[in-house]
Amino acid sequence: MKLYIYFMKQDDPKKCTSNKLKRLKLVKPIFNKMRVPRKVIVLNPFAREVFFSGDRKNIEQSGLLTIDCSWKRVQDVFSQRFKGIQRRLPTLLAANPVNYGHIHKLSSVEALAAALYIANFKEKAKEMLKPFKWGWVFLELNREPLDEYATVKNVAYMREVEEAYFPSINQ
Repeated sequence: MKLYIYFMKQDDPKKCTSNKLKRLKLVKPIFNKMRVPRKVIVLNPFAREVFFSGDRKNIEQSGLLTIDCSWKRVQDVFSQRFKGIQRRLPTLLAANPVNYGHIHKLSSVEALAAALYIANFKEKAKEMLKPFKWGWVFLELNREPLDEYATVKNVAYMREVEEAYFPSINQ
């Protein structure tokens, strides 16, 4: 399985989860936008289409990419065009120390782990989170929605499930 992170070097290197994943060789780093694989799934918080378990085939074939950037610059970053299949994750709570409890403000490792979990690569998701003291908290905090998101077979139903867990967020 190919897991990529496109580094924009906007965060504090000491707090950057992507740096740790790169150092542990759990992801393949990309530093040049032109090197983003053409058919990779790109986790994009502004994408129209929501990520669901049916995206598993694309991950197996072409991989999964998260873009490591600062949440302060996220609008500017994602206004750029990136190659690949754009998907947004369904609503989840962050467990990282910087954005704990915030909706949608996931770290790169949380985003990768969430996508892997939803695509039913649950052991790989746990492996990604293991190096972080708070990694298990992410799974516990989101256990019920993640388990249900992983069973969803179509995008329309994913929106219904998301609304059931986070009704005021998605109105």
